[in-house]
Amino acid sequence: MAKVLFINPVIREEDEPRHVPYGLALLASIAMRDGHQVQVYDANAWRASDDITAQVLKADRWDVIALGGITTAYRSIKRLVAMAKELAPPALVVAGGGFITSMPRDIMRFLPQVDVGVVGEGFVSFRALLRRVDAGRREWADVPGLVWRDADGRTHLNAEQPLLQDIDSLPYPAWELFPLDVYFKNSMALFSEEGMLARRRLDINASYGCSLICRFCFHLGIAGDLEQVTENGERDVTFTHQRVIRYHSPRYVVDLVKYARSRFGIDFVGFLDENLMTMHQYSGKRWLTDIARLWVEEGLQPQCVRDGVTHDPERCSGVHWGGTSHATLCNPEVLHAIKQAGCSHLVYGYETFSARVMKTIGKGATPETNERSLRWTLEAGIRPIPNQMIGFPDEDFDSLRDNVVAWNRLGLQVKPFFATPYPGTEWYQQYKHRILEQYAGDLEAFILDVGDATRVTAVISKKFNAVELYGLRELMVLRDLKRLADYETEWNRLHPVDPLAGEKEAWTRRFGHAVRTTS
Repeated sequence: MAKVLFINPVIREEDEPRHVPYGLALLASIAMRDGHQVQVYDANAWRASDDITAQVLKADRWDVIALGGITTAYRSIKRLVAMAKELAPPALVVAGGGFITSMPRDIMRFLPQVDVGVVGEGFVSFRALLRRVDAGRREWADVPGLVWRDADGRTHLNAEQPLLQDIDSLPYPAWELFPLDVYFKNSMALFSEEGMLARRRLDINASYGCSLICRFCFHLGIAGDLEQVTENGERDVTFTHQRVIRYHSPRYVVDLVKYARSRFGIDFVGFLDENLMTMHQYSGKRWLTDIARLWVEEGLQPQCVRDGVTHDPERCSGVHWGGTSHATLCNPEVLHAIKQAGCSHLVYGYETFSARVMKTIGKGATPETNERSLRWTLEAGIRPIPNQMIGFPDEDFDSLRDNVVAWNRLGLQVKPFFATPYPGTEWYQQYKHRILEQYAGDLEAFILDVGDATRVTAVISKKFNAVELYGLRELMVLRDLKRLADYETEWNRLHPVDPLAGEKEAWTRRFGHAVRTTS
């Protein structure tokens, strides 16, 4: 059987390693179930030198070296595939995940060391690839879901691989192959008291996809959004508003958590799902409440919740957890149910408290539903975590003020992320020409630069540049509405033409009032 080395690249060099790569752990488990010999080198956990990486690559005669991740891991991936091809030349170098799914032809051009890429969901395609390797057949033309390079160096993109419908058929992740002591050391999640005190956290994916069409978000083939197009005789990918919603059964979810608790002694679970409330809505509003009921029945309910006392990690048994929510899909009933099962925090993508900007991003929410969900979540005893951004294409001084006024009224402490046109998003497709202008036509320079949205990369704001966005965010965090107004006066003096004038006029015509902030 094939000897497979999985490599987890460095994801955020500026942060500690906090999350076992769930997709990689699943693929490792699938490969082992099929009888292949599997090893994992977790470069993100070890943060080791190139010398150590070289030792790993030369430690055996690997048939396949497989690695992948999202775009923010690209810098590490680029280095790793170069080393793999140089130091383990017989191995087939296989890349997968969001970074290649979002732009397969571009990545194959940037990384000539990659032999084959898995585009979209890899559960079926990667298994088929390993079967070919095991049989000594390195022929890929008829394997759906692959992008590959022929003997002449030409890139070919095969037809897309249908999504796996019965995701309960997946094995549990092979967490044991990863250095859990490193990850457990960084278990704390600064979202809630229980999360901050967690000592042995693991993350799970209970569902795939989201029903929403946020223009800043990417799904990258796991939500039925991937579609192939042919341009200039070549097949490539695009991403649509189509959705295929899949979720594990409540029984699978709870049994998986019981397994993780029994084998690894976990005390906290982070749900990696894009939007837990989408799944609850699609299931006829049963999914989360059924998970909560089974969580309690199977003995996973935290002792502090059961007894109604303050959480004490020295005494509390059971498993706390946190995940994602959506302002328009939550309701008091489900929030109270999941609180009783140990939910300690929910992350909300509030994005903005500007009604006008909210209309432009496809979120499906309003400032009013944001505030309502915040109140309901607090009343349920769950800590709501508000994620926000600035630098939207239609951002202006009024929208920035709307946010600060809302923070003051609601008592929120927020440092917004910067709106970023990640590959695979609608914004990336719409503003690619602007991205290239800012990177002198060098698309790979943008990919190498893109990060976790805590700093500016490509600016897509029609009104503000990068320097202004940094300064404006600082004024917002300081609640300095006076200096914000002073700079607006200066900006208007320097720019006699407002690039958003047309959008504001259209808003006024449609809603019957001028765009203005309210206090």
